[in-house]
Amino acid sequence: MLKHKLRATCFGFAGVTGSIILFTQIAALNYSPETLQTTPYPALQVPAHTVPVPNTVSPELQIQIAAPYDPSWKVAPTSSAQWKSLVAADAAAVIATLPQIRERLGVKVEAMKIAGVNVFMVTPNIIPPENQNRLLVHVHGGGYVFGTGEAGTLEAIEMAGYGHFKVISVNYRMPPDFPFPAGLDDAMAVWKVAITMAKPENMGILGSSAGGGLTLAMVLRAKQEHLPMPAAIAAGTPWADLSKTGDTYFSNQMLDNILVSYDGALEASALLYANGHDLKDPLISPIYGDMHDFPPTILTTGTRDLFLSNTVRVHRKLRQCGVEAALHVYEGMSHAQFCIDPFAPESKEAFLEIASFFNAHLGK
Repeated sequence: MLKHKLRATCFGFAGVTGSIILFTQIAALNYSPETLQTTPYPALQVPAHTVPVPNTVSPELQIQIAAPYDPSWKVAPTSSAQWKSLVAADAAAVIATLPQIRERLGVKVEAMKIAGVNVFMVTPNIIPPENQNRLLVHVHGGGYVFGTGEAGTLEAIEMAGYGHFKVISVNYRMPPDFPFPAGLDDAMAVWKVAITMAKPENMGILGSSAGGGLTLAMVLRAKQEHLPMPAAIAAGTPWADLSKTGDTYFSNQMLDNILVSYDGALEASALLYANGHDLKDPLISPIYGDMHDFPPTILTTGTRDLFLSNTVRVHRKLRQCGVEAALHVYEGMSHAQFCIDPFAPESKEAFLEIASFFNAHLGK
């Protein structure tokens, strides 16, 4: 009787009845490994419904959540010229916003080369004593295709501005001219020189989206090549699986107003980058790599993010491998929206959380 009352208290009477039915159904299933691998379980049919803009986030983020889809999400270019036209237009739009952002965040950006790779040195006007000997390496997002040149520095500017770290932002080569592994090769070439500029135990790697995937892939490559590891990494909403694998590729489809769906420009970018390689190659989709001995990792995503499952799967795999990993999920956010408006309260909070994580793990 007491057990029944406790269950009623926790679930409500309808919940108890529903739970009994569900438990009965589960008990009737044959959970042999063969069944799990071969049974075509039916998909859940979700009725069409309206999802309001939440009033539980800042007004700035509400504006982002209410924004319509960018029509480019379903554009899959069929030629190099079309890709380059889209990339150039995107870069021009971002670059136009950067001078004001740099000024407000107190950051300067200088173009240079490291190991023959184009990079940007992003330096905050004020560097506290504890960060004088610290250095971050940044790999930008953009589906492995977008974010060329100075357009790829936005996240590095935000990290330098809020965290007061020196940041090297890698302007790695990208498709259509330079598919995998060119971008990863460039990032690793910079890393090999960067670890002579600061002690590895004082260094971190960060990036979001494709940059989050590259951050994870860099650690896998560093392990393969027996190179020094960073003291910590920050992988924002990492594109850790370029195949359409994971729950929120489906459950957050058309809810994420940034990526919208895998079926369109995103899939086209994945195939362009992979260039015939298996999408589940661990250096393309790091979720399939060995994450034992990874450095402490902070992961950032949002409840509407198409890559929420990518991020959650990485977090769980890191924890299963005994790695310290922190997962931060922001209310209402679609893909990487903490990078889009640098001055939204949630964006500042996200970068301060990342800065705090680096401060806790980087040497001085």
